Amino acid sequence: MPSQGPTQVNPIKSRSKEVAQHQHHLAPFTIKELRDAIPAHCFDRSLLKSSAYLVVDLILISAFLFVGHYFNNYISQNTSWIVAFAFWSLLWFAQGAVMTGVWIIGHECGHQSFSKYKNINDIVGLIVHSALLAPYHSWRITHGIHHKSTSHMNRDQVFVPKTHSQVHSGQSESLSTVIAESPFIVIYQMIVCAVLGWPLYLATNAWGQDYGQNTSHFNPNSKMFKPSQRFEVMLSNFGMITMLGFLAWFGFTYSFDSLFKYYVVPYLWVYFWFTTITYLQHTDKRVPHFRGEEWNFIRGALCTVDRSYGWILNVTFHHIQDTHVAHHLFSQIPHYHAEEATESIKKVLGDYYLEDHTHFLKAAWNCFNTCHYVDDNDAVVYYKTVDFSKTKKKL
Repeated sequence: MPSQGPTQVNPIKSRSKEVAQHQHHLAPFTIKELRDAIPAHCFDRSLLKSSAYLVVDLILISAFLFVGHYFNNYISQNTSWIVAFAFWSLLWFAQGAVMTGVWIIGHECGHQSFSKYKNINDIVGLIVHSALLAPYHSWRITHGIHHKSTSHMNRDQVFVPKTHSQVHSGQSESLSTVIAESPFIVIYQMIVCAVLGWPLYLATNAWGQDYGQNTSHFNPNSKMFKPSQRFEVMLSNFGMITMLGFLAWFGFTYSFDSLFKYYVVPYLWVYFWFTTITYLQHTDKRVPHFRGEEWNFIRGALCTVDRSYGWILNVTFHHIQDTHVAHHLFSQIPHYHAEEATESIKKVLGDYYLEDHTHFLKAAWNCFNTCHYVDDNDAVVYYKTVDFSKTKKKL
């Protein structure tokens, strides 16, 4: 009989100073029981409804572009730099948030939750992700492996924890001491991860599994892909090259200042949000990682933390961050049914459901300061924190 898991302490409501770890014993429910708890209509994938969400996002993006263009050409010359800075900062934030929503719709295409039609899903996904400089099929393939192997130390594809031996090298310990003495270094690391994490992941598979040399989402011959998938990788590259060509044409035709204002800065916001959301979904001291036979699909899928970013951003991001547990269990549920599905499975999951209402910036700060490494060989491992006092003595 499987263990009934922890029932006396809810790790989310624990008031102790130490973050309670969720033991994730073998779940006393099956994937079928979870599916049966969700209303059947939540699995309906409506092409019309999904397209409507995409159209609304595109209309908002067009409206922001118009407002920015109008301000840039007719108002900015007559305002102070403070007003101009405030205007562009607000516009870039809003534009980046809506563009992130478009990215998430492309992500749904990769999960075949945009519609019941695979060809339509892949066409829309390729166009949407190429427009945001993401290799649709390449990422779709590795992201699918991530969903099938979430929290598996040897098979998961993103934010794979460093081990004790990797972190406790001389160079890493020196860096840890600097971090301990300067919170500004932690802030710097957070910014670098948020802004450069995505391109580094695509180009070098940073924070992913070690596949050896020439590991890249752009390399059709990478060990991440099967030979049968090489054409899709090349098609993804073609989509990105086409978009880069369009951006170069736009910059030369109109101005690189316009390209910077209307695309580059909002684009950076997209990958700030995307990387931050992804990092916080799977990084937490309560979340275990597994090796060998300790892993199974449900245990892995439940190693996900739902986090709210506030009502406006939750809606703008199509609830990808506050319904991610349900998404990992049933990835073909469209985002517009995800809230209902989440509420339905909560009743079955009980303490196996992980959520955190800490402000996302504070949560990111906590994770960067405490989630440093896991044990080298144990079958079930949790993030541990470098003991900076011992590190200083060694140095």
